[in-house]
Amino acid sequence: MEATTQERGRGRGRRWLARASLAAAAAAVLVLAGFAGVRTFALLGAGILGTAVTAAAVWWVLSRRGTVRYLALLLALAAPVWLLVEYARAHLVWVVLVSGGLWLLAAGAGRAALGPRSAPAPMPEAAAPAFHRAVLIMNPRSGGGKVERFGLRARAEQLGADVVLLEGPESVDVAALARERAAAGADLLGVAGGDGTQALVADVAAEFGLPFLVIPAGTRNHFALDLGLDREDPSKALDALRDGVELRVDLGRAGGHPFVNNVSFGAYAAVVQSPAYRDGKTRTTLDLLPDLLLGHKGAELTARVGEREVTDPQALLVSNNPYGAHDIAGLGRRTRLDGGILGCVGVRVTSAAQAAGLLRGARSTGLTTATATTVVVDADQESIPVGLDGEALRMDVPVRVEVRPGALRVIVPRQRPGTYRERPPLDWRGVTDLALAWRRPRDGN
Repeated sequence: MEATTQERGRGRGRRWLARASLAAAAAAVLVLAGFAGVRTFALLGAGILGTAVTAAAVWWVLSRRGTVRYLALLLALAAPVWLLVEYARAHLVWVVLVSGGLWLLAAGAGRAALGPRSAPAPMPEAAAPAFHRAVLIMNPRSGGGKVERFGLRARAEQLGADVVLLEGPESVDVAALARERAAAGADLLGVAGGDGTQALVADVAAEFGLPFLVIPAGTRNHFALDLGLDREDPSKALDALRDGVELRVDLGRAGGHPFVNNVSFGAYAAVVQSPAYRDGKTRTTLDLLPDLLLGHKGAELTARVGEREVTDPQALLVSNNPYGAHDIAGLGRRTRLDGGILGCVGVRVTSAAQAAGLLRGARSTGLTTATATTVVVDADQESIPVGLDGEALRMDVPVRVEVRPGALRVIVPRQRPGTYRERPPLDWRGVTDLALAWRRPRDGN
């Protein structure tokens, strides 16, 4: 009886949130209509035009050089300024701000009303085993020296782990080192470094069936981010050695090489091959992109994503589990890492109009999104540049990309910031139906 009363209370709360959402949306429209009058349509038209012009200008910045690039940059900066000036001249800035605030309120209330019914479930957790011979490989140069700055070695040894530092100027075969320690009896492998190094050690851990510990001591550490780890303080990842839980996570492979995040082909993969990229990422990207985007350089790619074919994309990104549905660049976050599926995003833009069309997201003609368990990438060249978790490689075609479901036993702290949960698209029809449901239906009706 008490549970039923609580359910009815939550139902009433959601219905009132839905009504508040519709009321705020209506108020946003009324503010525009009441204070802008017939200028409402001009206001909306100017906003759409300014956004499209800005997107087109950004495309010209990326795809042109010299004077055209600088003029496009000025246009990209001037379009939003022009929009604000026009609103100010019409004394409508406050109208836009109030209306925008009401729309945000409407969206927030609508999501709160529908959110509990559609929130994705977190990845299942299991109790972590006790570790007696944990081996942690640490790169002291990674992330600008995070290993030393956060005292990772001392803390790990205090918790009973055996730390192996990648010291010296010569390169080290990290995978071979991890395999040697695993064969010698390690019962956990971990690594403090970037995503590329994480993938190498993770592959060995999966090979031996050992738990794997991620210490986000690199620059970006997208894998750690999607695991819910604290990237601001990598030492907190070591808490998993004394109070951890185990997650079963997928592992990707491309051309026989492991990856934990994604593998890229086309424009971005070609850019990271440049020797100048490491020392000047922005400058090198701007210098190389025009030829890559306009088709003067680079291989012509074809990708088979399951039963679907993606023809001649300028850039192709294949990820270990799909990124958020609303992230057209495919560089955001993943809701789960245990779906047993690859996400694929292909981009082909050949004009400013198509660049502006990317604002439509998944409906854009220049964007292809798909999922599959296997992706095969072919080209009109014998080998192609590949970006594997940000590391530059070159692979013979065809390149087969696949996912190994649940191959990795990842150990994470029980207490961590939390994994990403993508907010579902706001369903206004659902909000309306919920708002108009004035009474709870009886059972059986």
